[in-house]
Amino acid sequence: MPPALRKPRLRRWEAADYLKIVHGIEVAPATLAKWASVGGGPAYQKVNRTPLYPTVELDSWAADKLGDPVRNTSHG
Repeated sequence: MPPALRKPRLRRWEAADYLKIVHGIEVAPATLAKWASVGGGPAYQKVNRTPLYPTVELDSWAADKLGDPVRNTSHG
């Protein structure tokens, strides 16, 4: 993993890169911004006006979105 993504909290563009590299989920920074407004995205914190995404929250959100592995289409 690139050193820039090893921080405990990531800026929005870094969070998008982290989700792609670690979880294989491609999400644009603009989509994360939209979800921050309307809901449905990973939890974040703010420092002044800068949103920071804790990596533990990104991991938790990705696990919830991915769901459990299935062996065939009849399982969901």
